[in-house]
Amino acid sequence: MERIYVIPLRKAKEVPRTIRAPKAVKIVREFLMKHMKTDTVKIDESINEKIWERGIQKIPPRIKVRAVKDEDGVVEAILEE
Repeated sequence: MERIYVIPLRKAKEVPRTIRAPKAVKIVREFLMKHMKTDTVKIDESINEKIWERGIQKIPPRIKVRAVKDEDGVVEAILEE
C-alpha cells in the first residue's frame, strides 16, 4: 500500500524553540503510525534533512511524505517533492 500525506507540523511550534526539530520528527512518526495502522515506521534521511534544513528552531510548517507499507507491516516514509 502506498499513500502520499501532507503532515502538518504546527504542533511542534508549541514546544520550546530548542526542541522543535526533534519534536517534528516524532510528530511525523506518530502521524504515520496512526494513519497507516502500524507500530513500525522507518523515516528516510531526506525527511530528517528537510526538517533540520534551517536548524533546530525554524522547522517547515508542513511536510509532504510518501508512505509505503510492506507485507510485514513496516512503513517506510520518503520525502515527496
